Amino acid sequence: MNQTSDRIRVLYSFPHKLGADRICYTAWQQVNGLAKAGADVLLFPGVLHRPVPPSVKVKPTLALGKLRVSYRLMGKMRALALHDYLVARRIKKLVGRIDIIHLWPDAALRTIETAKGLGIVTVLERPNAHTRFAYEVVKEEAERLGVTLPRGDDYFYRGDVLAREEKEFGMTDYLLCPSPFVVKSFVEQGIPRDKLLRHQYGFDEKIYRPDGGPRDPKRGLNVLFVGVCAVRKGLHFALEAWLKSPAHRDGSFRIAGEFLPSYAHSLSSMLSHPSVHLLGHRRDVPELMRSSDILVLPSLEEGFGLVVAEAMGSGCVPLVSDACTDICTHMETGLIHHAGDVQELIRQFTMLYENRDLLERMRRNTLRAAPNYTWGAAGVVLLNAYREALSRQKCFQASSAGVQP
Repeated sequence: MNQTSDRIRVLYSFPHKLGADRICYTAWQQVNGLAKAGADVLLFPGVLHRPVPPSVKVKPTLALGKLRVSYRLMGKMRALALHDYLVARRIKKLVGRIDIIHLWPDAALRTIETAKGLGIVTVLERPNAHTRFAYEVVKEEAERLGVTLPRGDDYFYRGDVLAREEKEFGMTDYLLCPSPFVVKSFVEQGIPRDKLLRHQYGFDEKIYRPDGGPRDPKRGLNVLFVGVCAVRKGLHFALEAWLKSPAHRDGSFRIAGEFLPSYAHSLSSMLSHPSVHLLGHRRDVPELMRSSDILVLPSLEEGFGLVVAEAMGSGCVPLVSDACTDICTHMETGLIHHAGDVQELIRQFTMLYENRDLLERMRRNTLRAAPNYTWGAAGVVLLNAYREALSRQKCFQASSAGVQP
């Protein structure tokens, strides 16, 4: 580590368009949070899609000025491999100037190998559960539903991707896990627990905030689902439970997200119910959350569930599976059910429908807890995870050398 300062110098390697949607947004917020928390950040994105703080030094790998490599024309995996190759070459000139390298999946092997030779610690982001587990649980449920996953789906089984990622898991010094569920999935696949570091994601409190108006306890429940409507998100469990609970009689179940076509066909009878409203992809999710009583996320597999933190910041009570996050406390800041347990979901919908005092109490609790899960808070947690990685590595090296750390 830097001998003249306790500021951690991190090389953040992200192979995609930093600041675009989904994981690209997550990575962008991580960089912002790290800068705010006091890290010295050297950023190697594939492409910078959205500005980062002035203190962050930016050196794209797949862009030069306004010229950008086309991920589509080159092919996604080739583009990721090129990014990895270029980062591995660059770090040879950075020995003594960086303390730790933060990497993302499918673009890390060359960089990890080079970093090991240079004595630089590497941490690999795990935005989801172990890939083998994710493939298996989605495949099993898709077959049960009669849903065909397209070859381009992220959860369509690809042996080459699995082999590469499992090699990354083995080679990196540490894996960054955003939830206990992710940790559990890796331990069950034989990864040593002391190789797994916890951190968290967050929400933007400037965007996701509550409304100030009181909730009418006599109105029907407004339930919201936000996300890609695919098998792993478990939307079918929530719909079945909703339609078997009394809440559907005068309530509304809104779905904000695009459907996998075969999944929509499988759920067509439930989706056609008058209480169910298909909104498609929406840009007004914060407003939808503010006007909703409950955010439902019954996932079979999840990394963190960003929408849960966003819902809490909006005063929308989470009703989630145990695959989502650990930020909800059952009966305090939300309701948690075992993934796939429709009967428990029915009971929970019914409980909140019949007990509006409980719903309002949990709403107040979520708003009190939400500041712990902003992106700013997440940046501090991530920086502490780096410190833990560097401390563990120092102890390991001292132990290997027979020196008392």
